[in-house]
Amino acid sequence: MEPEQPEEPAIDVEAYASSYSGNAKINRLMFIAEKTSDTALALSALRIAADDLKRGQNISKYNEVISKINNRLGPDYHYDREWADAVEARAQATQYKLESELSGYKTNLIKESIRMGHHDLADFFFSRGDLQSAFKSYVRSRDYCTTAKHVINMCLSVIRCAVELGNFVHVNTYVAKGEQSPEAAKDPIITSKLRAAGGLASLDNKKYKIAAKKFSEVSSELGSSFNDVIAAQDVALYGGLCALASFDRPDLRRHIVDNISFRELLELNPEVRELVYDFYGSRYAACLARLQRLLPLLRMDMYLSAHVDTLYAAVRSKALIQYTAPFVSVNLQTMAQAFGTEVGALEKELADLVAAGQVQARIDSHSKVLYARLTNTRAATFERALQTGEDYLRDTRALLLRASLMQHDLVQRKPAGQGMRGPRAPAVGDRFGDRMFF
Repeated sequence: MEPEQPEEPAIDVEAYASSYSGNAKINRLMFIAEKTSDTALALSALRIAADDLKRGQNISKYNEVISKINNRLGPDYHYDREWADAVEARAQATQYKLESELSGYKTNLIKESIRMGHHDLADFFFSRGDLQSAFKSYVRSRDYCTTAKHVINMCLSVIRCAVELGNFVHVNTYVAKGEQSPEAAKDPIITSKLRAAGGLASLDNKKYKIAAKKFSEVSSELGSSFNDVIAAQDVALYGGLCALASFDRPDLRRHIVDNISFRELLELNPEVRELVYDFYGSRYAACLARLQRLLPLLRMDMYLSAHVDTLYAAVRSKALIQYTAPFVSVNLQTMAQAFGTEVGALEKELADLVAAGQVQARIDSHSKVLYARLTNTRAATFERALQTGEDYLRDTRALLLRASLMQHDLVQRKPAGQGMRGPRAPAVGDRFGDRMFF
């Protein structure tokens, strides 16, 4: 069933933006401005982004934001050429200085200084929005890492850059490298950053169950330490939705409901917390209604937007499957009331699930009743007994054949010097004279 398109809710853009830092903040604001149909909301997001960019040195992103504003916010948000020229001049000087220092370090073969030089140059490129150059410089620092801490810092920097580039193959690669470092195991915050990044990569690859497990392993100690990539409340949002869409009830209980650390993250996102508890408590109508209200917000999330319809459909299907599972028969009128939908629409959804083999039942369209297809346990028991008997006969014949072969000394012996002599039952295909045993 396709989700309805509710009206866009009012979003406190300033409160939303305050949860992020760096490029992540700018990118999310620009995504909201692109996705929303509310002009006032779009301009508010662009205004905050422009103000933030003027405190940095990413001129290309500043140009993009000012172009989108298009003179709709007054003279304060026209293109500031004087500021841009000054920032460009300082950036050119800084780049020349950093590259000269790095060249000197390479000449003197100072390994730690070379590592720091590559890292400083990468940070500079990253702040300028030159993500490809930043990525290359971060990766080049890898050969000069001398401690586990250096390796972790390098991995996290590459991950941050790769996430912005949308290159989640590299995200997975460097998450794996980071997890191999002994430094990661000692610090729950580092482990949580790696798990969160791995969850984003799995979400991007539509591996929702893996994503849910990775997000559920993020500690509440993450706090605001990874806000330049993902906020803690986003971990709760992504983890909760992926879990509802992919976990069965035992997994949902183990990884989410009984997971104390993840429950603390859910407290940061009360809507998702109630969504999870409604689903687990079999309050499906309340759960789906709440999810329906969240859809406009979810569509304005840059990492979740492409997956909203798929996740919604999966959550709804799992709710229907779990509702019907305990019953021999279900009245569709009653079920439609429980799900807050029409009988006709519900019947079509159930028919699709039956056809897909996800619900073992048949539908009586005339009386509007769903009947479960019950397994004939008596016949199944007889089948298992017969199969057990056949297995026993086959094994017995094999043992008797082996004993007969050994009794008549029809065994293959190793040539002298190749180990101990002794009888061995022939393997399938062994030849003795002109006979072959099978």
